[in-house]
Amino acid sequence: MLIAIDTATRFASLALYEPDRVLAELTWQTKDNHTAEMMPSLVDMMDRQGLDASHLSGVAVAIGPGSFTGLRIGLAVAKGLVMSLDLPLIGVPTLEILPYAVGDIDLPTWSVIQAGRGRLCWAKYLYHRDTWALQPSLEVGTISEFIERLDEPAVVCGELSQSERDVISTRFGKDLILVPPTFALRRAAFLADLAWRRLQRGERDDVVTLSPIYLHRPEGTEPA
Repeated sequence: MLIAIDTATRFASLALYEPDRVLAELTWQTKDNHTAEMMPSLVDMMDRQGLDASHLSGVAVAIGPGSFTGLRIGLAVAKGLVMSLDLPLIGVPTLEILPYAVGDIDLPTWSVIQAGRGRLCWAKYLYHRDTWALQPSLEVGTISEFIERLDEPAVVCGELSQSERDVISTRFGKDLILVPPTFALRRAAFLADLAWRRLQRGERDDVVTLSPIYLHRPEGTEPA
């Protein structure tokens, strides 16, 4: 059984996952209060299933990009669990989780999250041999800058405000598939399934060296 933890942005998510089913999942918008909400939610989820930490066989965690505080909290909880219970740890990039809901589609898929201060963070993925391949790197910019990158038929999924959706729809119309908000939510169950596939291939991350993916540093701090 895997526990999946995603605190990368203000949309937090937890899931208890077995290979053939999702036992429980909770996704909510937090008001930058990951510290107070994460552990009680995790404990409550396991209590409802009559489980405790001894039932876990691995931990999956979203590693960014995302909020500095959120990523550190999620990674700290994940590392605490794997170190105390000697479990495998699997880190999954935040933007890789979103295309999972799109499925196998023969179009480039742009994955987007909010980056703060009126900016977006995005990445382009192509589906190939049951995996999503990043093409070629992560970027941060305004909605106008993002639109300029959309130069071919594609799918766009992720955290977009209604005004941002309107701008994209007005510019491209039916030439671009804009995934509805219900399919654009990062779910920890998707994170868990991606991590489980990696575990089945014998992959795992080093608990000491696994670090968050940061695209910019918080104001008033030194670069990581």
